[in-house]
Amino acid sequence: MFDLPATADATTPAASPCPSAAPATPGAPEWTLSGATGSIAVTGSTDTAAPVVDVQGPFSVTETQVQTLKAGDGPVVPETATVSVCYMGVNGRDGSVFDSSYQSGSPVDFPLDGVIPGFQKAIAGQKVGSTVAVAMTSADGYAEGQPAAGIQKGDTLIFAIKILEASN
Repeated sequence: MFDLPATADATTPAASPCPSAAPATPGAPEWTLSGATGSIAVTGSTDTAAPVVDVQGPFSVTETQVQTLKAGDGPVVPETATVSVCYMGVNGRDGSVFDSSYQSGSPVDFPLDGVIPGFQKAIAGQKVGSTVAVAMTSADGYAEGQPAAGIQKGDTLIFAIKILEASN
């Protein structure tokens, strides 16, 4: 057997809810933010492309900020929900991607009460189906750093997140 190239038409579902390919043309950012230092421009994911987080750094914020890039039409996500999401995490210090479910093409499930505070702040209160971005302070991320991920103490983190499902 051999794999045939995929063809896209109105009846073909996307291969993955977390597309790994960067967009051919990112288009205009859905969120731009000037920080205490530096700035970011975020373009959310689509059905066929991963998000783009452009960092002019070093980027930092003094207060965690959440932006809805595309509002969903599902139920509101409670603070204690278990969610299924696609996400990309970017370090504001150097613009590097330190973690991404888009790279694997598979969503990740986790309880919101078991994640870093900034991630919970970004998702709780949003509607299922929404695409959101968050720029979080070090205190809402990894206050003491996360060396294995290249995160240093004091680093501001940016996440682009697509909320696929939520359950209690």
